[in-house]
Amino acid sequence: MDYDIKDINLAEKGRLRIEWAGMSMPVLNKIRERFSKEKPLQGLRLSACLHVTTETAGLMRTLKAGGADVVLCASNPLSTQDDVAAALVKNDEIPVYAIKGEDHATYYSHILSALKHKPHLTMDDGADLVSSLHFIALNKWDDLEPSVSGWGKGLPENERKEFLSNIVGGTEETTTGVIRLRSMEKDKVLQFPIISVNDADTKHLFDNRYGTGQSTVDGIIRATNRLLAGSIFVVSGYGWCGRGVATRAKGHGAHVMVCEVDPLRALEAVMDGFQVMPIAKAAPLGDFFCTLTGDINVIRAKHFVTMKDGAIVANSGHFDVELDLPGLAEVSMKRRFIREFVEEFTIKDGRRIYVLGEGRLINLAAAEGHPSSVMDMSFANQALSSEYMAKEHASMGKKVYPVPAVIDKEIARLKLQSMGIEIDTLTPEQEKYLSSWEMGT
Repeated sequence: MDYDIKDINLAEKGRLRIEWAGMSMPVLNKIRERFSKEKPLQGLRLSACLHVTTETAGLMRTLKAGGADVVLCASNPLSTQDDVAAALVKNDEIPVYAIKGEDHATYYSHILSALKHKPHLTMDDGADLVSSLHFIALNKWDDLEPSVSGWGKGLPENERKEFLSNIVGGTEETTTGVIRLRSMEKDKVLQFPIISVNDADTKHLFDNRYGTGQSTVDGIIRATNRLLAGSIFVVSGYGWCGRGVATRAKGHGAHVMVCEVDPLRALEAVMDGFQVMPIAKAAPLGDFFCTLTGDINVIRAKHFVTMKDGAIVANSGHFDVELDLPGLAEVSMKRRFIREFVEEFTIKDGRRIYVLGEGRLINLAAAEGHPSSVMDMSFANQALSSEYMAKEHASMGKKVYPVPAVIDKEIARLKLQSMGIEIDTLTPEQEKYLSSWEMGT
């Protein structure tokens, strides 16, 4: 079995951590039991590009139990938990291509290894796997990382096209990936159907809000050991992830400011009790900054130079482009790592700006990512959406689809059941009333 990980001897540590996470993932465990019996993915090769965490291990085991031939690569160079990667290879015989801290070329070579699996189904977190696949198959070499481009150019045209010919569909985990895929659909480039797991209510209402909220604040505290209470905490972006971080920072006693470009989200932030202003006005005031927008250069050099001495800046959007770090480097006279995950930039007038986790996802770079109980629902969506795609792909177009409502509600039902919570059901009279236009007062 081919794989590329840091150290196979970390497998026992990873096994125990996977077991611990699994205790809080009852929905996924129940799906795995059914998959083991029914084998809905039998005969299908599946390539997954996800954060390699204890929770992801539970998903990989579920897909394999369903009959899939699975390989896994990392969706971020700093998000891999090396002991988990070792456990999946040694104990579950699942090929993994992921090493925490891997460089840019290695990251893309690992994606390439997952593509060489010639998958029928893809599973992405950020759309790097799917976009790389399309660049190779459609001969768009200028858009690829050079090391991958060099390999791909050596492939005959028929072999390049074979990368696409096997695929029946895929799934996407996160907001950033969905944005990229919808752009591909709009430009008529997307070559197969994708289910947007991120759009499921049982994903973004819980994973994005509670998972990102808690794990981002956790990552910032672990990296810095600084007190949030009494500080000014600036959140850029008030989507579901931004809402979660703003709420958790407020819970720690911080005074939270929100920066937004969408008037509806900005209005909602105001109604939620937060102060709203442009980043240019917030920059001189903040003690902590965190971006969660999915866009590029949200905090730029002109903002960094107005920050107070000692300002701490982090990102929890999927890619490391939200902070203009090249711009910060240009206005700095020196830089150094002062502690793990904390890089100090000294700008030309002597003030110091501290960037966490190289501007990458701080909740995974410095912490462990989302709690397993919330990833239980997200990865249940991934498993059931893969099953749906395997069955229904022939009737689907080259589009981005939402998770079917029946899957969303079933996951919510199973989660409530696992928590021992009962809810009401409609009476026949109530159902008739809600479905009738004749009945009024």
